[in-house]
Amino acid sequence: TIMGQKVGLERELEIAAEAGYDGIEIWIPTLDTFLKEGGSLIELNKKIIGLGIKVENAIGFAQWIVNDPAKRNEALEQAKKEMDLLAQLGCKRLAAPPSGAQKDMTIDLNDAAERFAALVEVGNQTGVNPQLEVWGFSENLSRLSEVLYVAAECGQPNTRILPDVYHLHKGGSDFDGLKLISGDTIEIFHMNDYPGNLSREEIGDKDRVYPGLGVGPVVQVLQDLKKTGGPTVLSLELFNRDYWAQDPLEVAKVGLKAMKDAVAKVG
Repeated sequence: TIMGQKVGLERELEIAAEAGYDGIEIWIPTLDTFLKEGGSLIELNKKIIGLGIKVENAIGFAQWIVNDPAKRNEALEQAKKEMDLLAQLGCKRLAAPPSGAQKDMTIDLNDAAERFAALVEVGNQTGVNPQLEVWGFSENLSRLSEVLYVAAECGQPNTRILPDVYHLHKGGSDFDGLKLISGDTIEIFHMNDYPGNLSREEIGDKDRVYPGLGVGPVVQVLQDLKKTGGPTVLSLELFNRDYWAQDPLEVAKVGLKAMKDAVAKVG
């Protein structure tokens, strides 16, 4: 949401706390930059504890799903290293989008299930659970139904999925599909909204807006999430260039208020 301002990981943590968030979802590339610049995980963890927030999830891009076996093996090694770092920060989740398979690659869903199972096994070793993410712009796992199929067929009892208001729309998923989900299947949900003046083909990440400012069924989504019965962390994820030009703390505050206003409408 505030990655465009490039304030660095430590300031992102401070902004999240100052704005009133309970937690934060960090990006692996941002964590990598922090470490390459001499940052200490021990000191970072102290800062997280001192700020009173929690690292709920991290966004990584290991190519665990691709057809090339060598690349998949490299991806599993990459994911393990990332998970080991996250475990030291008290983070128990890592997003697992179909990175590397966005276009020009057709993947059988049964193969995808086997590959995700291998990633979950790495998670079982590290204590950091992959969250199978819907990417609406991808040629693979672009729809909620595909993600649910892979989750059901991977044979891992602690499988979790990570949907997103914008991605569900972009990929053409029916939002009512969320009504089929129960329990702890969704631990993280990406909150955003989208305008009504762009087609699915035209709309992109940069067009996301604060929840409630678009035409997405945000309140209905929240109602369906509530009915699943499991706790769900709502994480604001926007890539809006207009917001990136603004003060990051103000953007964080406005975004949190937008989410709270939407939640307040849930019966």
